[in-house]
Amino acid sequence: MSVLPVSLIVILLNFTIAPIGSYLLWKFIIGSVFIIMGLTIFLFGVELGIQPIGSLMGETITKSKKIWIVILFGFILGFFINIAEPDLQVLARQVSNITSGVLSQISLVVVVSVGIGIMVALGLLRIVFSIPINKLLTVLYGIILLLAVFSSESFHGIAFDSGGATTGSMTVPFILALGLGVASFKGGTEAEEDSFGLVGIASTGPMIAVFTMSILSSIEKLTGVSSIQVGEERGILSSYIHEIPIVTYEVLMALLPFLILFILFNHLSFELKRRQLRKIFLGLLYTFVGFILFLVGVNAGFMEAGRAIGQTIALIGKDWLVILTGFILGLTVILAEPAVYVLNEQIEDVTSGHIRKSLILFSLAVGVAVAVALSMIRILNPSVHLWHFLLPGYLLAILLTYFTPKLFVGIAFDSGGVASGPMTATFILAFSQGVAGAIPGADVLLDGFGVISMVALTPLIAIQILGILFERKAAKRS
Repeated sequence: MSVLPVSLIVILLNFTIAPIGSYLLWKFIIGSVFIIMGLTIFLFGVELGIQPIGSLMGETITKSKKIWIVILFGFILGFFINIAEPDLQVLARQVSNITSGVLSQISLVVVVSVGIGIMVALGLLRIVFSIPINKLLTVLYGIILLLAVFSSESFHGIAFDSGGATTGSMTVPFILALGLGVASFKGGTEAEEDSFGLVGIASTGPMIAVFTMSILSSIEKLTGVSSIQVGEERGILSSYIHEIPIVTYEVLMALLPFLILFILFNHLSFELKRRQLRKIFLGLLYTFVGFILFLVGVNAGFMEAGRAIGQTIALIGKDWLVILTGFILGLTVILAEPAVYVLNEQIEDVTSGHIRKSLILFSLAVGVAVAVALSMIRILNPSVHLWHFLLPGYLLAILLTYFTPKLFVGIAFDSGGVASGPMTATFILAFSQGVAGAIPGADVLLDGFGVISMVALTPLIAIQILGILFERKAAKRS
């Protein structure tokens, strides 16, 4: 039900206004099957393995009651779990390809992961010391906007996109569980509110890190080269066979440090029983297999179809059609984001069912649809820059934190991170690059990137408005 809407839209577009050919269409359909299988196995693995590890680690570092341990292990856990985030690997690979290696994949991954590590440590300290989340977010986004002024515009899209892409299907469940573990151990009446917001705080780290890298580096301007290459280079199935070993190696290398860290924690602190260990290791195995299937489907099928559709629709020459397609894709792609379901489950559990999953999902879908449509407007009009949307958008999001119930502030900023997951980092980003590559005067680097950051922004506003309405409704009942 999650993947079907996107698949139907692509098939419908192929047979109407944006034919992409039978070769790409069949690759897309096979990719959809891979994604359905991968998503199912992955989510099962997250429940069995990743979430329990996050909660255990959160409780363990809080038990020590030593601030330096919270900071040190918050950083280490944040760093290594982000290295294991496939969304980041996908974004970093695309940045490396489009900048012809000027920004290498490994350098971007390391810089962004350092940013995440620092902010996870800071977010855990916020829970321990009960620092108001709205005040901390005000300071962090103030720093981001200040750094953006002094950094090269070439880095803006990459920096803001990295903030959204890093909080994906691997990072979100772990960080949510980590925050919940710390908040639960701390206890008190604010445990429910404190358990949310860590993802939102963590997502500011990559932006600060990339902007800092831009200022400190000698790179004044990046140039982008279109990476759109659609052609029958190999057979349909051989494309998938070619991707499997590459993706398997990447996921293995990403998960290995995290696995070693868990074994170390278990030996020194957890000392779990054999049955519990078997269950967690089985969960990690499911996560590993599910992610491989998911990423193979995305890389071998979804991305090419996304670029081709973006390019074909843009070449028709009707701006309203590009904007409408972006809106519809944004509305449906959010349904295929695995981390969205992880967050929604936790929201319903923590609030004892008072906040329904369907309500959060609907708010997210509308917010993301608007974000993608605005991104298309920006690509179609080169005089419109990314900061024209992000500056007022973030100012409004921060202003709303002072009027929204605390619980909804945390949920909103977590939602911004989870909305911009693997489907956005691949299909929507590829669609945007396809549009940018076909529009005269548009730049694939400046205009093709930035859509993930727009997708990460709108839920901040949408969920907070939902929170204000929810509070008013509750007040009327009482």
